[in-house]
Amino acid sequence: MSTRIVVVGGGTAGVRLAQRLPVTLLGEEPHAPYNRVLLADVLAGRYAPEVIALPAPQEPVRRGVRAVRIDRVARTVECEDGTTVGYDRLVLATGSNPVLPPLRGLRGSRLPSGVHPFRTLDDCLELRGLVRPGVRAVVIGGGLLGVSAARALAALGAEVVLTQQGERLMERQLDAQASELLREHVESLGVEVHTECRVSGLRQADGAVTAVELADGFVLDAQVVVLACGVRPRVGLARDAGLDVRRGIVVDDELRTSDPYIHAIGDCAEHDGRVYGLAGPALEQADALADLLLSETPAFEAAATPPDAAAPEATSRPAYTGTRALTRLTLGGPDALDLAAFGEATPLPGDDVVQLTDATRRAYRKVVVRGDRLVGGVLLGDLAAVGALARAWEGDEALPPAPLLHLLTHDGGS
Repeated sequence: MSTRIVVVGGGTAGVRLAQRLPVTLLGEEPHAPYNRVLLADVLAGRYAPEVIALPAPQEPVRRGVRAVRIDRVARTVECEDGTTVGYDRLVLATGSNPVLPPLRGLRGSRLPSGVHPFRTLDDCLELRGLVRPGVRAVVIGGGLLGVSAARALAALGAEVVLTQQGERLMERQLDAQASELLREHVESLGVEVHTECRVSGLRQADGAVTAVELADGFVLDAQVVVLACGVRPRVGLARDAGLDVRRGIVVDDELRTSDPYIHAIGDCAEHDGRVYGLAGPALEQADALADLLLSETPAFEAAATPPDAAAPEATSRPAYTGTRALTRLTLGGPDALDLAAFGEATPLPGDDVVQLTDATRRAYRKVVVRGDRLVGGVLLGDLAAVGALARAWEGDEALPPAPLLHLLTHDGGS
C-alpha cells in the first residue's frame, strides 16, 4: 500500500515537492501555482500572468481549497469546503502572510479601498486595475519587495513615493555604499525616495485611501498605497494543531515537526532557529524532503521525477543542514540595474575587504573575507563574477592563497 502524502500550500516549496512525488496538493489560491518572485514583472506589464506559472506537478492541484484544521489523531486535514483528506505524512508549505503595520486607519485585516499588500497574484492584478499614468502611489517599506513594487508602479506611469523607516534601502542585504547606488537608480526611474521616514497613519474618504500621514506631520497624497513591510510565517494551522511553533514551525534536519508524521518546508518553516523567506531555501528544503521520503518509501521510486533523482542507499539518510541564500534582483528602466547580495556584507574587526567601484558604469563590487573563508559580498551593475563568488561562498571552502583582488575579476578567479 502506497504512502498517502498530503501537501498544504501551492507555492514554491509545495509545488516543487509535488513535482518530485505523487502527492495530494491543496492550494488555497484559485490560480495555477505560479512563481511569486516574478510578480513585480507581472505588475509592470512585462509578463502576462500565465507566463509565470510553475511546471505542473505529477498530480493535479486541488485549487481554491483552504485547509482549516489538522486532526493529528485521525491523521486527517479538514478543509473549508467541508471535505476531509486523510494522510500518512502531512507536509505544511503554508508560506507567509504580509505584515500589516500598526497604522491609524488600518483595522484588522480589512483594508481601505486602494490599499494593498503585494504578496499574491490577486494583489498584483488588483493593483494593475488601479494604476494608470499620473496616479499617486505610496509604497511603505524599502526592502526587496518594496523596491520591486516601486519599480513596477513607476513602469506603469504612476507617481511613486517610496518610504523606508530604516536608514537605507534594502538594509538587510546591502551595505551603505551599495544602498546609495540603488537609491540613485530608483530615483532615476522617477521614484521619490524617503528614508528614515516613519508612516503613522492613513487618511480616508468614503472608505478609500486619500493620503499617507508621516510621523513628522508631513502628508503624502495617495490614491494607491502598497504595503511592503515584510512577511510573517503562516503558522496558524500548525499552532492550532499543537505543533511546536516559535517564529516559524520548528523542524529538525529531516524537516520534521514535533509530530513525526508532519513536516514543514518553505517560508513557514523554522530550521535551526532561522526562517529564510526566500525561494532558494524553499526549493532546497523541498528537494531534501523529497529525497528523505523516497529513501523511506521505495514505492515512490518508480514515479519520482526527475529520473536521475534515485533514492539514497538505506545506509545514508538525507538531511537538510541549512541554505546559504543569495539574493538577486533586476530593476528595469532605461538602464537596467542588476544586483546580488549574499552572506555578511558588513565586515567585523579583522576581516579583509576587497571593494571596486566604477562610477561611470554605476558598478560596485565588494567581498568580505574572514580568515580563509568568503563570508559575504555585494555586487551592483556588474554581476560577471557572481557565479564563481556564489560557488565559493556556498561551498564554504578555503580560498586559494592568491591576492584577494582575483575574487572580483570577471572570471571570479576561476
